[in-house]
Amino acid sequence: MHERPHGQGRTRLATLVCLVLVGTAIAACGGSTDTLVVYSGRNRELVGPLLERFHTETGIRIQVRYGDSTALANALVEEGDRTQAEVFFSQDAGTLGIVDAAGMLTALPDTALDRVPAEFRADDGGWVGTSGRARVVAFNTDSVPAGEVPSSVFDLTAPRWQGKVAIAPRNASFQAFVSAMTLEEGEEATRQWLEGMVANDVQSYPNNLTIVEAVARNEVELGLVNNYYLHTVRREQGEVPVENHFLTKGDPGALVNASGVGVVAEGKASEDALRFVEFLLSDASQEYFVEETGEYALVSGISPPEDSPPLADVTGEQPDLSALGAELPDTVALLESVGLL
Repeated sequence: MHERPHGQGRTRLATLVCLVLVGTAIAACGGSTDTLVVYSGRNRELVGPLLERFHTETGIRIQVRYGDSTALANALVEEGDRTQAEVFFSQDAGTLGIVDAAGMLTALPDTALDRVPAEFRADDGGWVGTSGRARVVAFNTDSVPAGEVPSSVFDLTAPRWQGKVAIAPRNASFQAFVSAMTLEEGEEATRQWLEGMVANDVQSYPNNLTIVEAVARNEVELGLVNNYYLHTVRREQGEVPVENHFLTKGDPGALVNASGVGVVAEGKASEDALRFVEFLLSDASQEYFVEETGEYALVSGISPPEDSPPLADVTGEQPDLSALGAELPDTVALLESVGLL
């Protein structure tokens, strides 16, 4: 169970997927006044059971359009006041920021916003984080003693790691990390780091999942990934010789991004949409993210994923997550200029 790698599935974005929920069969995708329309950048396999639980608990029917978060954000902006969407449930905060900046999200009530720390919600209240994913270094425990794993991404350009580090330059989470580094450290420092990684023969993989699998096979010794992909590999393969190393708090590589949700202002902005937001922020849903996806709960009082430090010990100063989406075009251009795309 993992998010669809960035860029895949776009040929199906025009398809509106009807989710058949317990007790209710939605016969067609035509929609109705009592059906909640959700645009979801989160994978159907991953969040489908959670949406099914929402229907079971509330009786509210859901019509879902699944797809890549960036593509869905662009679709929402293009649709404008013609959109039928009431909720945007995104894989990352940057795409929520794109839609919010376009004036397409309505301010959420304080009762929802106050459930999560300020760094995981929009300053204007347009979106709120629903789960967190920390950037980590996955390492092969058979090849690398835990004490030798670097605590800063800047150390990965050392000769010791030549040809032994994996990244996924086409993946959304890596691009969000580079965007965050640019906002924190500046474009020149980020360019120098990327050029140093290229000179050190960094290995490119399609996505986070394939990186963790490669680390498990010892094709590479280290991989820059999101923390929850090790959870995914363990569920699919059992125990593997891989652990997550959490970088020093405040290091550019220690970004904690968030999946999140916003209510679309141009949609019906119904009470049902707000109930959906509240549902995602409930303790039961937050525990679902921890147990089923290996992500961090953003609501206080919920234990972190297995073998992971508390969220407060991971999150340092970091840029406004809403700004990451606007930075994406420059990030892609930077990655192209250093030869990673």
